[in-house]
Amino acid sequence: MVYLRTLGEPIRAASGLPLTELFPLTKASQLGPYLRIVKIELLREAATLAMLAAVAGVAARNFRTWLAAFALCFGAWDLAFYASLRVVIGWPASLATWDLLFLLPVPWVGPVLAPAIVASSLVLGGIVGLLREPPRVDWISWALLCVGGIVIFASFIWDWRNVVNGGIPRDFPWLIFAAGELAGVSGMIRAIRTH
Repeated sequence: MVYLRTLGEPIRAASGLPLTELFPLTKASQLGPYLRIVKIELLREAATLAMLAAVAGVAARNFRTWLAAFALCFGAWDLAFYASLRVVIGWPASLATWDLLFLLPVPWVGPVLAPAIVASSLVLGGIVGLLREPPRVDWISWALLCVGGIVIFASFIWDWRNVVNGGIPRDFPWLIFAAGELAGVSGMIRAIRTH
């Protein structure tokens, strides 16, 4: 999102918005010729997910190992991305810095700490899942993993309408996020322990 911020500087300057900040987002109607770049960003996001899924497929023997490998790839990619930005440009300033995480299907926003927690959990879960692949995962474990993912997703898009309409992100729903994280981690632990 660093280059999207840079490309948006002329629009932000014309609108009287701070140049170095990401929020409030520039409305799509104000992007003019830059809208094409946002569309390219959407394609890049989809392509990144497809590439991570394909890499995980190389390591997979079945769906469970594919999911574990995908979790490991996705989490490692996300952590490396944030670490690289910190080293190269000094961003984020802190783990409390708000970020625009994804644009698909609507903007995902949150303090950097939240996706860092998710990414760390994905890396740990992926490693454990690959090293100790359970022969069978019961429906309760699957339900906890799915519910956890859905709830975490909901916490990231909680304020999307406000953000899309040019608002500053409001308080992050940490309790909702924590409930999703707890459900997902519980599902992973249950899946590993039941084998």
